[in-house]
Amino acid sequence: MGAACDHDHSDHRPGPAEVEQALVSVEARCAAEGERMTPPRRRVLELLLAAGEPVKAYDLIARYGVDGQAAKPPTVYRALEFLERRGVVHRIASISAYVACTADADDSRAHAAAFLICDCCGATEEVAVAGGDAFAEAASLAGYAIERTTIEGHGRCPACRVAA
Repeated sequence: MGAACDHDHSDHRPGPAEVEQALVSVEARCAAEGERMTPPRRRVLELLLAAGEPVKAYDLIARYGVDGQAAKPPTVYRALEFLERRGVVHRIASISAYVACTADADDSRAHAAAFLICDCCGATEEVAVAGGDAFAEAASLAGYAIERTTIEGHGRCPACRVAA
């Protein structure tokens, strides 16, 4: 996404060790659930983790190859679909981008993902949301089986609020 405003923002990208630790954790979780973390799935997750911010699918396609070679779109979209279904990646519809989940990677329970999105600089933060379980319960009582819940809140981050 990148900073669209002209004031400083802290960089929240994880280091290589943190990315590798998250990858190992997700791979272990997938294996425990009888799923395979294929090389394309791993690469897409690695790119999202390293970015530390939402990334559009076509940017993932462009960054996919380690030698500068772009991936074929179906490769990246299939990987994103798998990772989203597993709950390790979220799609933020309002900005048409994907972000690695920051919730506990060892927690296999689905959760309601809630995002605070800065309309000035594009910073995005996943936050815990109260009522996610209540929403799922209400859906269940109505006969629905919720697969994913994503809540998006737009506004200004602390740095952009101070700069304004």
